Amino acid sequence: MHIAMWSGPRNISTALMRSWGNRHDAFVCDEPFYAHYLRETGLPHPGAQEVIRRHEPDWHKVVVWLTGPIPEGKTVFYQKHMAHHLLPNIDRGWMTQITHAFLIRSPREMLASLQKITPNPRLEDTGLPQQLEIFEMIQRQTGRTPPVIDARDVLEGPETMLRKLCAALNVEFTPAMLKWTAGPHPADGVWAKYWYDAVWKSTTFEPYRPRNDTLPHHLGRVLKEADAIYVKLYERRLK
Repeated sequence: MHIAMWSGPRNISTALMRSWGNRHDAFVCDEPFYAHYLRETGLPHPGAQEVIRRHEPDWHKVVVWLTGPIPEGKTVFYQKHMAHHLLPNIDRGWMTQITHAFLIRSPREMLASLQKITPNPRLEDTGLPQQLEIFEMIQRQTGRTPPVIDARDVLEGPETMLRKLCAALNVEFTPAMLKWTAGPHPADGVWAKYWYDAVWKSTTFEPYRPRNDTLPHHLGRVLKEADAIYVKLYERRLK
């Protein structure tokens, strides 16, 4: 089974990748469209040129790999995706070949964290418009509602939510998903040294802690637009 988990930035997506990567039957990959995204946008992300050099920047080749045989003889191919990396020039036709799920987070909490790295984030930078686009496309094509999980729900009840997610994906849950070994993982992208410090120190999902950061006034419109999309997905989440 090929599983694409679509998330936005500043979420628990890497911890969730660790969770799936600790399964004996799963091969995981880390943000496979990131190199293409950086090459096309020219954004000055940390280590951007190294990412482009070390990872595949041709989205056509990435798609062939994502939809092809599962590496290492595994039976589950878990793909951690940032939804905003799915640029408009990337054809969506391949997406019917795999199973999709969605990881969302409160926009206020996401933006409070994101704006410390990207001072003027746009709505597109949250990944929410892309998540809704993919969600609605898959729903139309399959006639089924793909699973959505909220980060807070996962942190407040990891085993409960992972069991529900696995059931929705028709994959057997295993307790191995609840803990992992600290430190780097072979699947981590070369950007991990810039972004994964907290995950490298972790061995399980950390308890939920609310953020009380005050957002700058200029992000008010982005927050309002993001909230409107988030609510649509949140109403469909696994509970």
